[in-house]
Amino acid sequence: MATPNHTGTSHSLFILLGIPGLEDQHIWISRPFFISHLVAVLGNSLLVFIVVTECSLHEPTYFFLCMLAVADLILSTTTVPKALAVFWFHAGEISLDGCAAQILFIHATFIAESVILLAMAFDCSVAVCDPLHYVRVPCCEVIIRVGLAVVLRSFSVILPGVFLVKRLPFCHSNVLPHTYCEHMAVAKFACADIHVNVWYGLSALLSTAMIDALHIWVSYTFILNAVFCLPGIFTIIAQQFGHHVPPYAHILLANICMFEGNIKHPQLKGKNRHHHLHWSNPRQRHREAEKLIS
Repeated sequence: MATPNHTGTSHSLFILLGIPGLEDQHIWISRPFFISHLVAVLGNSLLVFIVVTECSLHEPTYFFLCMLAVADLILSTTTVPKALAVFWFHAGEISLDGCAAQILFIHATFIAESVILLAMAFDCSVAVCDPLHYVRVPCCEVIIRVGLAVVLRSFSVILPGVFLVKRLPFCHSNVLPHTYCEHMAVAKFACADIHVNVWYGLSALLSTAMIDALHIWVSYTFILNAVFCLPGIFTIIAQQFGHHVPPYAHILLANICMFEGNIKHPQLKGKNRHHHLHWSNPRQRHREAEKLIS
């Protein structure tokens, strides 16, 4: 086993120990790692293959699932093979560039999954709350835009953190008690001030995961609002839990909820129908184009 190095030079090679205190159990611990990795690779690869080759699955929901599968493949292949090398062969050596690459792909994958889940929630909310608009949105255009947004946001958020790690001098120890390189686990071994790394890590977390979680919650709130406006559901809830509410309140609210949908849905359909007819008329589109040119 490697011993800590306390020379005054900055290390360019690190040694991953695996799971400290359980070195004797590494062979047993590696078995669920290997099985999980194998299942993840085969299952996600099969999912991607089915979605890509089956034309009936070329819908936003399935493409988002495909994106999640690709993210899981990247995460698994970035971390598990090195962990298995540590468990099986005690091959824990990893360069600083390799460590930075692990940090980049691990955290970029987490951010990407957060964005994809947000896109799935927004897709569901549009499909439930505005179905007429949902069927007119081009699927391929949406998927391309979401894919570009996932890649750009993930790497733009995490790249500064990787550069902050690479600028640090590591002169205390090159032994990492871990199975992979994690941002703060690596930064703690630097012989320099790491407050910038800490604050950037927190700001990146708040600006991605927390904001995405809030938007996901808002999207599903709209879905629940649309679902619970159904008169049947309202009647069941009111009859089940409204024992102390006067009967006339039950009847009035149930009728209001019933007539609200009858009034709101024709307005929504008429608005979307007018928009469709407006742009499906070639003469109308020609007049609009002339106005823009003039």
